[in-house]
Amino acid sequence: MADSTTPAAGTEERVLRLGRLDVPDGALVVMAIVNRTPDSFYDRGATYELAAAVERVDRVVAEGADMVDVGGVKAAPGEEVSPAEEVRRTVDLVAAIRAAHPELPISIDTWRAEVAREVLAAGADVVNDAWGGVDPELAAVAAEAGAGIVCTHAGGLPPRTRPHRVQYADVVADVVARTTALAEAAVAAGVERDRVLVDPGHDFGKNTRHSLEATRRLDELVATGWPVLVALSNKDFVGETLDVVLDERLTGTLAATAVSAWLGARVFRAHDVAATRQTLDMVASIRGDRPPARTVRGLA
Repeated sequence: MADSTTPAAGTEERVLRLGRLDVPDGALVVMAIVNRTPDSFYDRGATYELAAAVERVDRVVAEGADMVDVGGVKAAPGEEVSPAEEVRRTVDLVAAIRAAHPELPISIDTWRAEVAREVLAAGADVVNDAWGGVDPELAAVAAEAGAGIVCTHAGGLPPRTRPHRVQYADVVADVVARTTALAEAAVAAGVERDRVLVDPGHDFGKNTRHSLEATRRLDELVATGWPVLVALSNKDFVGETLDVVLDERLTGTLAATAVSAWLGARVFRAHDVAATRQTLDMVASIRGDRPPARTVRGLA
């Protein structure tokens, strides 16, 4: 689990706070995805019903998730979902999670301040804004609730739109500039600095080459000092890079996860929790931040 690791010797510890969880430098957090949507690109509505969503939460916690990310609207274009419907899909679920897992950090994946306000009141701890601050009130709502916020690069696109021939002079420079500006604005709005994260936004406002470059140069975003979250799981850039269908993207996802962890990312949004947990634990152990679970080879 995230709080079982210690910072590497000689480094300055920077604690990240996710709800009730304090995450020291060197610890790697698995954020499990729980979609309360009937049309999710990955699970096709498998956790749309409340009971199924709660069951998934219980399962991913057992598999090693450190927090869960609840969403009520899929990121891709599709049927319009009103704020009221998004609230209906997410508030009851968050309340149920909070009742069953009082200490578990919960994030709400929304770009709407009015939705965030309701879900934070129901027990969420973090606003995961995947669309780059399109609602200027979102950070203030997070601040009012004492919550954290994820500031994501989406290339300036409106919510639920796909990139089309998007170009950057330097995609990583754009990622760094936009996310750090959002992070500083969140602090100015009253969000505690140790509750702010940045996300390079793989696939959001990017083509596959952009997402690969954002991964390859992730250390440049890490160097800003803001804790970095990556959402890599089963994304199109993995599928296009390896020329594999959705059900065959786990290996590529875990490769990108390992690289991102080595380069300094701290939070990993994932569908496949057990595999992600093992990948991150292995990286942490190679890096020296986590002891092996057992060491009997050559000693017995």
